[in-house]
Amino acid sequence: MRQGETNRENHRLEHFFERNRRCALGFSGGVDSSYLLYTALRCGADVRPYYVKSAFQPRFEYENARKTAEHLGVALNVIELDVLLLPSVAVNPPDRCYHCKSAMFAALKERARAEGYDTSLDGTNASDERSERPGMRALEELFVRSPLRECSLTKDAIRRLSREAGLPFWDRPSYPCLATRIPTGTQITEELLRRLEGAEDALLSLGFSNFRVRVYKDAARLQLPSEEIEDAAKNKEAIRARIGAYFDEILLDLDGR
Repeated sequence: MRQGETNRENHRLEHFFERNRRCALGFSGGVDSSYLLYTALRCGADVRPYYVKSAFQPRFEYENARKTAEHLGVALNVIELDVLLLPSVAVNPPDRCYHCKSAMFAALKERARAEGYDTSLDGTNASDERSERPGMRALEELFVRSPLRECSLTKDAIRRLSREAGLPFWDRPSYPCLATRIPTGTQITEELLRRLEGAEDALLSLGFSNFRVRVYKDAARLQLPSEEIEDAAKNKEAIRARIGAYFDEILLDLDGR
């Protein structure tokens, strides 16, 4: 998307908030929802960010969301939700994301309505393919609007606009929820999620970035960018020592990410 086109789409986003002055936002603290919140506040809209806190989100994501909301000058509203109480989520079926998203935004809309916010938003952008995001069906059924997608703003455009606006989170990498590391059909437990979180924290502490730790049977399968695979092989003892606290068997995916 050329810069002139991006600016036109951004004007559409500003017009969205001129027409929708009071909204509840599902806020993760990622680049998309952060730019959406920034734009809404800049346009003078009354937008309240809600963070739905569950076992699927690592602790650092909540801290990022809290710090980003503070940076933008608004309070973060936290909704606690135990998604593992839902069998349709915990058994990890192919449409788990749909059931999880339904539960999260149903909880958000109930809280938001009680606090006087009837319009609910999320940060889905124009780069997100519906076929790859089963949670989009849940958003449609619950009448949750996605202004970035409606205004045709892509991920690259959002990053550029965030950088131009001087926002500190413009280059924050995408971070899907921890449940995406677990193969479909494998029961999701809080203990397994915490092990995954610990293993990813361990890799981060060793200087690796943009990786995933995935469950393969009883092992941790490390997916790293191709340029970091050699470093991982050289540092295998340090990796074994750190991740070994969470998984007995550790595999390195040579195909990379």
